[in-house]
Amino acid sequence: MASLPIINMVKLDGEERQATMSKLHDACENWGFFELLNHGISIELLDKVEGMTKGHYKKCMEQKFKEFAKQALERGEELDTISNMDWESTFFLKHLPQSNITGIPDLEDEYRKVMKEFASEIEKLSERLLDLLCENLGLEKGYLKNAFQGTKGPNFGTKVSNYPPCPRPELFKGLRAHTDAGGIILLFQDDKVSGLQLLKDGEWIDVPPMRHSIVVNLGDQIEVITNGKYKSIMHRVLTQTEGNRMSIASFYNPGNDAVIYPAPALVKESEKENNVYPKFVFNDYMNLYVRKKFEAKEPRFKAMKAMETATA
Repeated sequence: MASLPIINMVKLDGEERQATMSKLHDACENWGFFELLNHGISIELLDKVEGMTKGHYKKCMEQKFKEFAKQALERGEELDTISNMDWESTFFLKHLPQSNITGIPDLEDEYRKVMKEFASEIEKLSERLLDLLCENLGLEKGYLKNAFQGTKGPNFGTKVSNYPPCPRPELFKGLRAHTDAGGIILLFQDDKVSGLQLLKDGEWIDVPPMRHSIVVNLGDQIEVITNGKYKSIMHRVLTQTEGNRMSIASFYNPGNDAVIYPAPALVKESEKENNVYPKFVFNDYMNLYVRKKFEAKEPRFKAMKAMETATA
């Protein structure tokens, strides 16, 4: 079985740059997922983020989740399977265009400070990756970042999740299968407890835990802007009977009023009249996505195309 592509970013600064860029291009074209090593975020910072996130869950969220789990298991026993519920405990930090970190209850000041520093590093890494994608696609530097701007800049936030052990993993998914709606997603995940899988060629493939790595996946907006050259990929989280899996996923997305459409340089002459990828305002797509998240992306694209045609 094929294994997830691993990109060692230190090689981008040496003689192996061309080979590494080629490997990145292949990962974006054929996987929509890859894992980064030597990404420039310090090990010390990552260890702080991990320790404080796990400590916060224990102190502030574990008991509440146990109460949810008791009720969910009782319901699951009645229904045999639960298809509309995820076995996860989460909170969401917004960074751009406006931060909500001071308003999240129960976060210790030191944790807020560390997460602000982490978000700053992830933001820089996201923008560096977008420029590497531009280079591989033959787009001018900054094209993808500019496409995300809108009038207030990009939406950037972090979903902090814990996937506690589940005594009945056959009843629940940690997170149901979906593609991500946005742009580029950077994940710092638990290095011991697994569960994340991606769908490739009809098979579910594990995304293995690797200490201090960052897992990257591409969202629906990258697929549209690249005219399908790069694709968003279905992924899911399985529940485990042992271990609490930490997942810190940061989403670098277009601004609400950003207008998203295929980059003209990537559209062939023959595709211009009847392109499968639509032109739309990002917030309109998100309004559809929140209702259709756990369904295939293609009908979402078709719905946005129909909206584009109706208003043309």
